[in-house]
Amino acid sequence: MQQSTAPVVQPPCQNECPIHQDARGYLAAIARGEFDRALEVVRETNPLPIICATICSHPCENKCRRGKVDLPLSIRALKRVAVEQGKSPPPAKPKAQRSQKVAVIGSGPAGLTAAHDLAHLGYSVTILERDAAPGGAMTNFVPIYRLPREWIKRDIDAITALGVTIKTNHELGKNVTIADLKKQGFNAILLAMGLPVSRTPGVPGENSEGVMLALPFLRSVNQEGYRLPPDKMVIVVGGGNVAIDVARSALRAGAAGVRMVCLEAPHEMPASPWEVEEAKEEGIDINCSWGPKQIIVRNGKLGVLECKKVKSVFDAQGRFNPSFYEEQCTLIEGDIIIMAIGQGSDLKMLPDMGVNLNERKQLVFDAKTMTTSQEGVFACGEVTTGPGSAVRAMSTGRRAALAIDGYLKGEKVVFTEPLPLGELAPEVVNGVKRIERNVVPAQDPALRVKNFNIADLGYDAVLGLKEARRCLNCGNGAHLIEEKCIACLTCVRVCPYNVPVTRNGKVDIRVDQCQACGICVAECPVNAIGFRMPGVEDIPQRIETAMKGSKQELGFYCSYDSYYLRGVNTQGMIGIPCLAKIDTKHLLKAFELGAERAFLAGCMDADCPFTGNLEWAQRRVDTVNSLLKDAGLGEGRVKMLKVEPDQFKNLTQLVAAAFQPKEAPKG
Repeated sequence: MQQSTAPVVQPPCQNECPIHQDARGYLAAIARGEFDRALEVVRETNPLPIICATICSHPCENKCRRGKVDLPLSIRALKRVAVEQGKSPPPAKPKAQRSQKVAVIGSGPAGLTAAHDLAHLGYSVTILERDAAPGGAMTNFVPIYRLPREWIKRDIDAITALGVTIKTNHELGKNVTIADLKKQGFNAILLAMGLPVSRTPGVPGENSEGVMLALPFLRSVNQEGYRLPPDKMVIVVGGGNVAIDVARSALRAGAAGVRMVCLEAPHEMPASPWEVEEAKEEGIDINCSWGPKQIIVRNGKLGVLECKKVKSVFDAQGRFNPSFYEEQCTLIEGDIIIMAIGQGSDLKMLPDMGVNLNERKQLVFDAKTMTTSQEGVFACGEVTTGPGSAVRAMSTGRRAALAIDGYLKGEKVVFTEPLPLGELAPEVVNGVKRIERNVVPAQDPALRVKNFNIADLGYDAVLGLKEARRCLNCGNGAHLIEEKCIACLTCVRVCPYNVPVTRNGKVDIRVDQCQACGICVAECPVNAIGFRMPGVEDIPQRIETAMKGSKQELGFYCSYDSYYLRGVNTQGMIGIPCLAKIDTKHLLKAFELGAERAFLAGCMDADCPFTGNLEWAQRRVDTVNSLLKDAGLGEGRVKMLKVEPDQFKNLTQLVAAAFQPKEAPKG
């Protein structure tokens, strides 16, 4: 989001991300092997990169346009590649400082994001956290096998390095009030307290010994190392992500087995599909379309959960309003029942502090201004939106920071959301090369249930490169320079994706459909096509730089092969994002500047996303060689090298061999 009245257009992945991360940008950097740059791009908009690289619900993937071709990019896993492979300098404290102070109540993803952004805006920020350690739900409730606690600390340390102060064991209503904070000189207060209370279904027997609540259970497992008594069958009631976390944590905490019971049918479960699948892999039995009726105690011990069949979960208006077949019941045996049916806020202290709640004990809140009923008191996170993902909570923290900034400056803040690029046209989809999605390595299910080690192992550098190359670079390709176009239709003829079309005698290069191969740029006879991807339009300037110092040889390589060129001396070489973007004039310019010879090194990787790239590069090589020969300047002065990925380390030798004079035939 931004303070603007003119929305920008973004790739669908970036647009769908609640904090609008430049996924296209950091994927492109990973594809080039530039991991430091990838992490830099991530950090530009994400104050919690490590956390998001492991637990983000990755809504971006749902909108990835490659999903129309084969399968979406594994964007969250690629963010983790940036985090694990990249290095970035410690964050510097912002230079601009303002006199006002802001207090943030809660150190979950929303509060941390708001604090980060406010610090960058120059404010003095103090976070007050009720628990002994910061991180909110991420520290207390997210299982360790999903998010190691030292990873949380790394993200939080980067925020405190900006000058943000975090005071733990400070609970609103217990040892601090809003009035206290105002007396201490805080000019704005942000409520970001999350949803720390587990709900119960209100069925008979739910207060029996052996019945536990989801959030206290997760907290005890994560924070205190709680382990279940041996040989206990656990029943988890609920079908959301928290219920899945509880079920999988119970297995690791020593349960003999876990049975889940949820109201929803399999296709209705609110838990993320991949979380459900991983739970099934671990042997968790999921019983859908059943709701708890009562808990039966036998011989003083919990023994059975009686369930009734669900008729429907939602009413005719689509609202959550379950109905049941009261006479269709079943008994599910278990020794421990953990209720994971929802979460609530703990706001009972607010009315006494002058902050209003509605009749349902929810915060009275204006989403347009991020304000509560009390002057100078703002709110964000799940306390305002209800349960959701960490990244959605982060987006509300970002919006709250902008609202507070406007308030303290006496300015009106107008929020606008960017617009997404449209869908890929069927004729374009048909032309895109199919490339299999790379599976993210994970611990074997039989092994991972025996420990709390992170289950998702993540991509290594090479798998990350391969996966990142699948990106279609949506919106980052060719665009028409209308005043130069002569409507020769060359671009229409050469495009392998059917992107350029004619309308009323004019050419339209559909930017939203372009696949960024760059073939048309080099083929246009009047240079009427520009290119948005970095590293293309500045090729002439980079040639001039490379040719300084009486350089006699110039090489070009695909920048997607940069990783394979580690350790190779690339001085006097230029990386291009796909060699199909090389123009004959680029090669000729090298000779004009004194080159004796030039070469193109192209990768033979079958996973290259571009269609016909080496063929087009070879055409340009052949054309230049022909021109040089006709001009009496010699033969074979430009070579096209087709290199296997594992042979780039020998590039110097390959170039030397390519220009080695061939022996004349004997006899």
